[in-house]
Amino acid sequence: MQRFGTLSFGHYGPLGGGRQLTAQDSMLQAIDLAQGMDDLGVNGTYFRVHHFARQQSAPLPLLAAIAARTRHIEVGTGVIDLRYENPLYLAEEAAAVDLISGGRLALGVSRGSPETVVRGYEAFGYTGSADPRGADLARDHFDLFLRAIEGEGLAERDSSSPFGGGTGSQRVEPHSPGLRSRVWWGAGNRETAQWAGRKGVNLMSSTLLTEADGRPFDQLQAEQIELFRAAWREAGHPGTPRVSVSRSVFPITTAEDELYFGGSGEGDGIGYIDGFRSTFGKTYAAAPDVLVEQLRQDAAVAAADTLMLTIPSQLGVAFNLRIIEAFATHVAPALGWRPGTGTPVEEGTT
Repeated sequence: MQRFGTLSFGHYGPLGGGRQLTAQDSMLQAIDLAQGMDDLGVNGTYFRVHHFARQQSAPLPLLAAIAARTRHIEVGTGVIDLRYENPLYLAEEAAAVDLISGGRLALGVSRGSPETVVRGYEAFGYTGSADPRGADLARDHFDLFLRAIEGEGLAERDSSSPFGGGTGSQRVEPHSPGLRSRVWWGAGNRETAQWAGRKGVNLMSSTLLTEADGRPFDQLQAEQIELFRAAWREAGHPGTPRVSVSRSVFPITTAEDELYFGGSGEGDGIGYIDGFRSTFGKTYAAAPDVLVEQLRQDAAVAAADTLMLTIPSQLGVAFNLRIIEAFATHVAPALGWRPGTGTPVEEGTT
């Protein structure tokens, strides 16, 4: 494990006991937490994206705000649902955030997960999908998005325009060199991981896999990672792609930690999502020395270069920062991690 960060589901709404976490609270707390993590040398802060739900739905303004208030930490998504996106507008926004952050954007995209509404992307104006889950729409959007961030000319110049004119094709602006290498695809099975490898983008392995053959989640995920890397090599892409996995990990160091997380360590789960029998990863909650040994035995954590810790963002900045600091102090160094001192570009990990 070379790097670690946090994956926030960004929930807001009623907290019980008459308390309320507003959308504004959720975003402002995310900025404050990212600043604290940046000071600790944590490598990244990443956000889930869900539409028609009390969660983050338009993450790029939030990432720009975090980038403006931090120095080193990578800012990213895990993942943006491409069924809902205008590919060229997303390319413009992503390039802007990448430039503002100095190359610190880790843009995770994919078909997305099930939403709280039926075919919500159609309400956004994206119709015509032949797939009941919209996978064809997402991949078409992705192809155009990649062409845009690669700098391909996509619109004919107007030779009579008073604002520059010219001939030939014009790319979208702004353009951020290197952004293409900072794009990730969120994959929930072997086939989509191999497809991402052939495309030449990094891999965000999902918090679940739409596979269940009796093997533990970490072994299924480690196999997915190897298939992704093999597809990358076979496609002839240069360099080494990055791979991330997500885990719920809670070091228990205080009585309060024990109150919240004691006894919550559990094995893999089996359930159904999108009609597929799926395997869900376990929760790790134990004393730091126990966590070190457990995570060393996790085949996918060992295979990935980046570990994303899912955090209970509703519990506030101070609580989450204490969890993260405990992991950074007592667990992560034993897994090979060292605090980040530069941007991903400076550290050569993009």
